[in-house]
Amino acid sequence: MKKRCLVVTGGGDCPGLNAVIRAIVKRASQENDWEIVGSIDGFNGVLKDPRELRVLSNRTVAGIHVRGGTIIGTTNKGGPFAWPQQDKDGNWIEIDRSKEMLEILKEENISTVINIGGDGSQTISQNLYEMGLNIVGVPKTIDNDLSATDFAFGFQTAVEVATDAVDKLVTTAESHHRIIILEVMGRAAGWIALYSSIAGGAEVCLIPEIPYDIKKVKEKVEERTEDRRGFANIVIAEGAYPKHGSVVGQEVDEIGYHNFKLGGAGIRLKQELGDAGAQADIRVTILGHLQRGGIPCAFDRILATQFGVKAFEMVIEGKFGEMVAYKNNDIKSVPIKDAINTYNLVNVHSNLVHTARGVGISFGDLKPIMEYAT
Repeated sequence: MKKRCLVVTGGGDCPGLNAVIRAIVKRASQENDWEIVGSIDGFNGVLKDPRELRVLSNRTVAGIHVRGGTIIGTTNKGGPFAWPQQDKDGNWIEIDRSKEMLEILKEENISTVINIGGDGSQTISQNLYEMGLNIVGVPKTIDNDLSATDFAFGFQTAVEVATDAVDKLVTTAESHHRIIILEVMGRAAGWIALYSSIAGGAEVCLIPEIPYDIKKVKEKVEERTEDRRGFANIVIAEGAYPKHGSVVGQEVDEIGYHNFKLGGAGIRLKQELGDAGAQADIRVTILGHLQRGGIPCAFDRILATQFGVKAFEMVIEGKFGEMVAYKNNDIKSVPIKDAINTYNLVNVHSNLVHTARGVGISFGDLKPIMEYAT
């Protein structure tokens, strides 16, 4: 009987997920004693009745590396530790089905799991590992906020989408002599905003790591718009916030899904600029889920393929409780607990921030350029 490895994609969708799945299956096919099984919609496929498990073969994954999304689906709701269930009074509650899930995996002759996901998914991986499950993590996030890896697949594609948006908005801002604000994703990390600002030539980049002074933002855009013929482009991360202020969003407290949903930073910035006396016409574009969908770029396809091959080889080697990582142009494994211990935030003293300042991008603060030189 063949050994069986379960593949799970959890959390938000991300360009490159299918490339990882394909790489795992193709690498496993070179071992005669392994079978790969996909769980539909995260771990929910194991826990549903009837179970939703799908054997993945070379034929199943043929050509999927160029497709966005994931052929086995994903979810950020439910899961083994917060399964939604109605009690006898009809109220929805959350129950812990993790022990039950481990028993189901034994019934299905599944000895190992590869969990592809971001910080929330890898926290689940660590908890299941501590319960005795043989599990390997693969980092997935467009936000690039998982520590212990230099990049996660999906990030570069999101940057390409955001940069393309900046390029397009520059032309319309110039034509109408406007200030255009582009809000991008990233949660608590400003990587997408920073990369796309440099690549797209934005005048202002606002990131969570550097709380902004609206007066300094206004001064920068007025350098470009004071003659009423100029224009300016601002890229703002969804988690950016002003000095003495806080992020914009709302608590989501659904059964099986607890999260702080960000959104509205760009709209607030427009209001703040207007209140500060900015005279130019200001428009806001919220890029949203366009950053998470579509065809992965070549970099993400390659990185995802490397992660998939490495993940299955970690299964063979018994490196459980570890996550694949890209460090210094090499593919390695690191303890999952290290990867989820801290967020990978933008270092405000880094060369990348220094470069942005060097080409005149404002972060809405008072810091001189040389203070950040490395």
